Amino acid sequence: MSKNRKYIILECTEQKKKKKKYISRYHKTKNIINNKKKIILKKYNPYLRKRTIHKEL
Repeated sequence: MSKNRKYIILECTEQKKKKKKYISRYHKTKNIINNKKKIILKKYNPYLRKRTIHKEL
């Protein structure tokens, strides 16, 4: 892996608000130089069975 990339974890925000037992998480890599802000993506949550907003931890 290059020095410019970093592993990040995306966590579901809706499920966190509802305080469910299992929380949907995704693992990705991010370019540190180009993306200095935290990433927010819409990803599928298998526990809620719909697309939800996932934010970087």
